[in-house]
Order: sequence, then C-alpha cells, then structure tokens
Amino acid sequence: MKKRVLIMSAGAGAGHIKAAEALELSFAADSRVAEVINNDALQYTNKLFRDFYSGFYTSLVRSAPNFLGWWYKTSDEPWHTDRMRHMLDRLNTKPLVRFIREFDPHITVCTHFMPAGIISHLIAAKQLQAHLSIVVTDFDFHAMWLSRSFHRYFVAIDETRAHLEVLGIPSERITVSGIPIDAVFQQPLNREQSRLELELNPEKPVLLLSAGAFGLGPTEFMVERLLNLNSNAQTVVVCGRNGELKQRILQLINNRSSSFKVLGYTNEMHKLMKMADIFIGKPGGMTTAEAIACGLPMCVVAPIPGQEERNSDHLLEEGIAVKCNDLTTLPFKLERLLEDPDRLSRMKANALRFAKPAASATIVNTLLADRLPPLSFSKRQRAAIALAAGPE
Repeated sequence: MKKRVLIMSAGAGAGHIKAAEALELSFAADSRVAEVINNDALQYTNKLFRDFYSGFYTSLVRSAPNFLGWWYKTSDEPWHTDRMRHMLDRLNTKPLVRFIREFDPHITVCTHFMPAGIISHLIAAKQLQAHLSIVVTDFDFHAMWLSRSFHRYFVAIDETRAHLEVLGIPSERITVSGIPIDAVFQQPLNREQSRLELELNPEKPVLLLSAGAFGLGPTEFMVERLLNLNSNAQTVVVCGRNGELKQRILQLINNRSSSFKVLGYTNEMHKLMKMADIFIGKPGGMTTAEAIACGLPMCVVAPIPGQEERNSDHLLEEGIAVKCNDLTTLPFKLERLLEDPDRLSRMKANALRFAKPAASATIVNTLLADRLPPLSFSKRQRAAIALAAGPE
C-alpha cells in the first residue's frame, strides 16, 4: 500500500524549513508514496503564538544571543519544561490537530520539536495511528527533542547516537542519517565556469561570507575587516533577505567591486559553496551540513550560544573549521589558511569524510521500510532518562 506522508516543521529559523523541503522532494520522488504534504506547523496557530515562536526567536538572535545560550543550557534537562510547554502548544494548535487527524497520515516526520510533541501526544492518546519520526537538525541533541511516544530518531552524527543510547533510547530506534539537505548539493559543478558566470577570476581564491537567510550578524564589520586582506582573494557576500544590509555593504565596498560580489537571497547556495575555498559565517545545522557536503572549509564567526557553539565544537574537533573569536583578527585567520594550501586540502577532505549528503534518501528509505511499533515512555522510564542525563 502506498503511504500518505506528513512532514511538519516550524518557521523558527530557516534550517527546520529547509530540512523539511529536502525530505518533501525525496518522498515525492518515491513511487511508494501516494501523497506527501509538507507544512509549517506555525501556520495553524494564532498570531501571538506564531510571533512568539518565530519573530521573538529572530529578535533574540539579533539582540540577545547570550540569553538564548542561557535558555539552551537551562532547558537542556529531560522533561524539565515538558508539561508546561506541551500544554501551551496544545492550547494554541487546535487547528493543527484537526488537520493532522483529517489527513490521517501513515508516516509523520518532524524537523522541529514543537509539532513532534503534538503528534506524540496524539499517538499516546490513541487518536492517531501514524508512525512518528523526529529529524534533529543540529549535531547535538537538546532535551526539547525528547518525545514521550515516537518510533524513530534521525541524528546527524555517531556521538549524538551514543548520547541517546546512554539516555535509554533503544539503539534500533536511532539512525545516524545526517541532516537532510537538497539533492543539488550532491551534483557535480564546474568551478571555473561557475566563477566566470559570477564575473570572478577563476585563478584567485574565493571567500564566501554568508549573513544567513535573514541577513543577521556582524556582516558589515566583517566586510570592513576583509577590505584589509593582504591576499588577492575575492569575496562573495550573501546578505539573505535583508535588502538594507545589501545596500550598506555595496556602499561600504565602494570602488572595490572587482574584489567583492554582493548578493541578496539566493537559491544557488550550492553553486556558491562549490566554487568557494572558505566559508565565513555562523555554523547553523543546515548551513554546516550543506557546506561540508561541498567539502568547504569553514571559518566560524559569531555562533549563537547553545546549538551553534556545539556545532562549532564538532567542526573544530574534526579539523573542518577554524574559529574567529575576535573579528579584528579575521584577516589574519583567513590569510594563514590561504597561505597553507596543504591545510586547506586536509580540511576539505575532513569535511567530505564527515558529510552525509544522502541524508534525505536515507531517511525516506528507512521510513518506507520501517515496521517498528510505537515506543512510549512510562513515568518511571522518563525519570530514568532524566537521571541518565546527569546533573543539572
């Protein structure tokens, strides 16, 4: 029997949405699937709740990242905020619950913990018979991703699988798939031709500076520092959806346009990453998965305290990235890399070894063949998980 598939994300950061889009494409291309729906769960909630999850988060990223880091650490305790959080979610998501029950999917896949909690509750209450899988979109696992009832977790790396096993999640319910990215990141690219199309010199190194989808972070200051580079590198600056930022960057570089290319939001990040020599930016889970799939060494700047700092730790440990703690030293960090082609080659090889570009296909093939029954944690089992997580 062909399957009805529901993919649920939440628009709190672009990564959850992009992971869901990659999965949608893979499911839709599979003949074993009758129908696939990919929805942002927040579109079924009221404006106040939607703004809290998306707008408030973005505003904290912009103005109070240290608060996010504090909250990440404080809430990273199994079931600590579970009851209150799920109560608030269920009170504000009645249209979402109605939609899920009417669609009645065979398979549900969540790339954000909010809809996963809603679907988990429906399964535990026997109001839904669907298979629930949860795709973690960062390298590390935060306690908010824990669900009381589920079928399977998909995680990015072996270390996260080890963490979940110690917590008490059965190993057969954990798949190290990687973070799902668009299949275009697996396609070969003519680097020289792509550089020429962007009016870049194919013989000179290319730096790719990304402000992320929303154009946040200290991008202007980084461009100011890059104007002082002693090397002959060319820099592509991606400003995301922040049109004002793009205009400010264009004014800043003034007559240096031959060394800089300034772009807004783009759907061709795969081309930019494959033609570049070094990526400069924040290590979000999706951005990192895409970069390493392209074998692109990274210079990590301004990671959000919490999940992005942990992503950064893994990149540094694997020899894929350098980290610039003080942006005043950004030219120094980059020049040292550009002057050491052997090191850059090793970083590229490390990235390709660490990458899992076929994550989306792995998830789809696993779920369409899966026969696992649901697993629900009792109160005693939840207490054991909290104890296994260690001291606060």
